[in-house]
Amino acid sequence: MMGGVFWVSLLASLLQLLLASAYTNPQEVAALTALTNEWQNVPPDWVGTDPCGSHWTGINCSNSHIVTIVLTSMGLKGTLTGDLQQLTELTTLDLSYNAGMTGTIPPSIGGLSKLKFLYLIGCGFSGEIPGQIGSLKELVFLSLNSNSFTGQIPSTIGKLSKLNWLDLSDNKLTGTIPVSSATTPGLDSLINTQHFHLSINMLSGSIPDQLFSSSMRLIHLLLNDNNLTGSIPSTLCLLTSLEVLRLDRNSLTGPVPVNLNNLMKVGELHLSHNKLTGPLPNLTGMSNLTFVDMSDNIFDASEIPPWFSTLKSLTTLMVDNCRIGGELPESLFSLPELQTVSLQNNRLTGTLYFGTGYSSQLQKVDVQNNSIQNYEGSGYNGTILLMGNPFCQQPGANGIYCSAQNQMNTPYSTGTRNCVPIHCPSNQDLSPNCKCAFPYSGTINFYAPSFSNLGNPAYFHALESYLLHVFSGLPVDSVSLNNVHMDELNYLEVNLQIFPSEKNQFNQSEIAILGFLLSNQNRPPPRGFGPYFFNASEYAAFAELTPSSSKSSNRPAIIGASMAGFVAALLIIGACVYAIRERRRVERLMEQSKPFAPTNSRNQIISDVEDTERLGMVYKGTFDTGQVVAIKRAQQGSLQGELEFKTEIELLSRVHHRNLVSLLGFCFDQGELILVYEYVPNGSLKQCLTGELGVHLDWKRRLRVALGAAKGLTYLHELANPPIIHRDIKSNNILLDEQLNAKVADFGLSKPMDKSQKDQEITQVKGTMGYLDPEYYLTQQLTEKSDVYSFGVLLFELLTGKKPIDKGRYIVREVKVTMDKTKDLYDLHGLLDPRIGLGTSLGGFEKFVDLALKCVEDLGVDRPAMSEVVKEIECIMQQAGANLNVDSFTASFSFDGGSGASQPPYSNDSFFNYSGSSMPSHVEPK
Repeated sequence: MMGGVFWVSLLASLLQLLLASAYTNPQEVAALTALTNEWQNVPPDWVGTDPCGSHWTGINCSNSHIVTIVLTSMGLKGTLTGDLQQLTELTTLDLSYNAGMTGTIPPSIGGLSKLKFLYLIGCGFSGEIPGQIGSLKELVFLSLNSNSFTGQIPSTIGKLSKLNWLDLSDNKLTGTIPVSSATTPGLDSLINTQHFHLSINMLSGSIPDQLFSSSMRLIHLLLNDNNLTGSIPSTLCLLTSLEVLRLDRNSLTGPVPVNLNNLMKVGELHLSHNKLTGPLPNLTGMSNLTFVDMSDNIFDASEIPPWFSTLKSLTTLMVDNCRIGGELPESLFSLPELQTVSLQNNRLTGTLYFGTGYSSQLQKVDVQNNSIQNYEGSGYNGTILLMGNPFCQQPGANGIYCSAQNQMNTPYSTGTRNCVPIHCPSNQDLSPNCKCAFPYSGTINFYAPSFSNLGNPAYFHALESYLLHVFSGLPVDSVSLNNVHMDELNYLEVNLQIFPSEKNQFNQSEIAILGFLLSNQNRPPPRGFGPYFFNASEYAAFAELTPSSSKSSNRPAIIGASMAGFVAALLIIGACVYAIRERRRVERLMEQSKPFAPTNSRNQIISDVEDTERLGMVYKGTFDTGQVVAIKRAQQGSLQGELEFKTEIELLSRVHHRNLVSLLGFCFDQGELILVYEYVPNGSLKQCLTGELGVHLDWKRRLRVALGAAKGLTYLHELANPPIIHRDIKSNNILLDEQLNAKVADFGLSKPMDKSQKDQEITQVKGTMGYLDPEYYLTQQLTEKSDVYSFGVLLFELLTGKKPIDKGRYIVREVKVTMDKTKDLYDLHGLLDPRIGLGTSLGGFEKFVDLALKCVEDLGVDRPAMSEVVKEIECIMQQAGANLNVDSFTASFSFDGGSGASQPPYSNDSFFNYSGSSMPSHVEPK
């Protein structure tokens, strides 16, 4: 009996030690251990039983749960097992660029109900893609390209209503493209998906008519290099948002749909290497076309079409082997952006004449195997290929043009930057800054570049700047581009090297983040490059990690997890349950007595967007003096609420501005956390825009609201010491006083920034979906330009009266897609809030839209500062005839009427009282 008591006591003690030391959910520890038991070359710091508390490489956590696993380019070898389903809180899984990861994807992956990002790029996975992947209802990015998957595309992918990016390219998929039936979904259901990347597979059958509809938001459709047959469906022309279309290298037949030129936004059009018949398609009016390739089809013999000379944005025209006859017009070569013309194996005749106004960018004209009699170059010194024409048979014909020696300029390669090159060890490379190091290397493959001049440094300097910006916040010294070339699929291949700063190699955590940033394409590359995929090479500095040493380093984790499982089994006994309850009770009492105690707020390099509505309810109250105030009460036991409570007190106690809500006081007692603010009677901008309060905001009043909010933000960014970034600018956090002056509120997520660090700080991503800066989300680098992006979304909200994301449509994207600057009000009538005053003068409207677009530029460096925004809004208000003097603005304003017209933004449903003269005597919950 005594022995039994001893063992129960010992086990209870072990349990207390386990609970006191472990941050990570034991079930998830066991699942991760089971997975890695099948893996070799796991990071050497994967030791122990607490991935979250011990900061394992590639693992990020929230509230003791594993939420992201990012292990790109680790040299992992092994398989995925069914234990994956136990990681129930996982939002991101990225195992890209680990060629040693093989086997199949287990069906149990369907149990990861919170997964949003799944990247398995450039691995060795095979077998069929499991249909259970259709159960991942939250999935936004699905990238399984560059593996060896076989079988059909699962029709269940059509259930993924939130999917934005679908990339299954470069596999061995077979069968037809699935579309919906009475009992099964299909890819036609993915109306919100913007990317269909299905190229380089063995897909067969026809492209279904049902696949496309006018409600789809596709911008990239890549079906090239498959075994597709049949005709191009006419429904394709319903995709008015399409920008890149690749159907080349299939066996498509029949004529091209006559309404193809409805695709006004297409920039890259690839129809080559098919069996298309009928007339050469008419591309007149497709003014955005930059790259056209229709070579090697069976079009009807025709004369040179007029549209050849009308596409002002055209850089590349390739129509080889298409039976085109006639004399090339001089006007073709005067297209201002033209770089390459390839018209081999046609029936061209007459004289090849460029005239004197040919494009300064023209690099290559290839008209081999035609019937051209003469050439007049007018001083042109680029590449001309005339072999196989009668011109080359004439005595004295220019041999340069009649041989294969006349080639284009040398492709771009990054050089050194005003430094003296040095000799590096054989296993290291020289950076552009003349430093020897182990670069992280690989190949970027661009699916559909819009240019063909590979020697133009302007394009590649832009790409270098883009990449450095993507990697900002990481210890990256420089990037180098080399071996630039077009492959046989017309993909632009670029070798990329990323060099570390201050040391000669990256550590594993840094490599994981670099790989993740290259697999995650939330931010588009520079104009002209288009979508891409990255294939990483094995990182040379990791070569010393052997499977045996890596495996042994994980042995303590396996042993510890096994023991944890044994102890967890004993939790069934009541004594253990009692211990857990007692610990929680003590912790709760301690936290209530110390509301400002330090909390575990470890930064996460990769994080989900957090819910920002957790601080609690807002109430209306009255002091004994009669002063009306607003009260915010934190939810008891909410860690996030306590953090926001502390942040608001710290920040609002030292900032004062007429466009910021004032903090009047606070209270904490017996677990209650209460903030007292000035009462702002007309509620939030969101409530006004939705008509909830009956307040009418016409055009001039909306300009005034925008100006007030901009001034408040300017104060935070430029006059507060230190500067403050709000991090949650949205219509719900802009309050309106009795004169409809804007006041920025809710500083619970705000962050003070040391001026010396504000351009480098990496922080956990927080904010509200729809307003969140995509650059901040991608890089986790917080700057004041993140607030500028959110403010830009707010401007669009003022214009439209719509939520940023409404019925699956993003208002910024909707405006960009719809607007036409050649028309009145930019042709945005259908998107505008009718309460804005349509039919009256909207002075400065176009400048307002232009300003909003500047604020939501993809790159923060391209966005204006808030002080510049203030000046621009003031100019717009002057153009609109609005009074800039706030004090002279009348307090009277109209209501829209209706049942809610006279109701204030705080209801009278119930109330409670606080005792003491320092607190309001009457409080009403919102």
